[in-house]
Amino acid sequence: MSRFANIVRAAAVATIAFGGVATVATPSFAKTVMVGGAAMYPNKNIIENAVNSKDHTTLVAAVKAAGLVDTLSGAGPFTVFAPTNEAFAKLPKGTVETLLEPANKDKLTAVLTYHVVPGKLSAADIMAAAKKMNGMAEYKTVQGESLKIQVDGKKVWVIDSKGDKAQVTIADVNQSNGVIHVINAVLIP
Repeated sequence: MSRFANIVRAAAVATIAFGGVATVATPSFAKTVMVGGAAMYPNKNIIENAVNSKDHTTLVAAVKAAGLVDTLSGAGPFTVFAPTNEAFAKLPKGTVETLLEPANKDKLTAVLTYHVVPGKLSAADIMAAAKKMNGMAEYKTVQGESLKIQVDGKKVWVIDSKGDKAQVTIADVNQSNGVIHVINAVLIP
């Protein structure tokens, strides 16, 4: 069994312990959502959909460079907080290029898996968990550290360990192996 699969299984247990919901099936009523000018079909997996989004070309390139394509095409389920190209462009100059270098594959993998939570967490699941915890839920990522999710009215914020925030701009993009929530910043562990 791969190291990544072991991490996913361990993190799934932690997700449930933090009040997360780990479900597998995409509801038959799940709708197709447009992201980056492309339809995201609920019967396709995360990678099959993401490669078509004009807003996620940097993320897709990073996933390929980190060797995570097969994993994110697998059964999952995964909840992916997917930064847009604009989110990557907000990083300090040269950060993306440095992360994409083969010598930095481990660091790139850590950044990407910090955006992935085991299980399928809908916006409703996240909001319900946050409501139970006075507006702030916490989920263990595949990378190993936790992300906090703050619900502020109708806005949902994902907060990294340093306190930096990303806003969910498109929620509940259902996939056959999980769900994507589009965010407007890159979170760094």
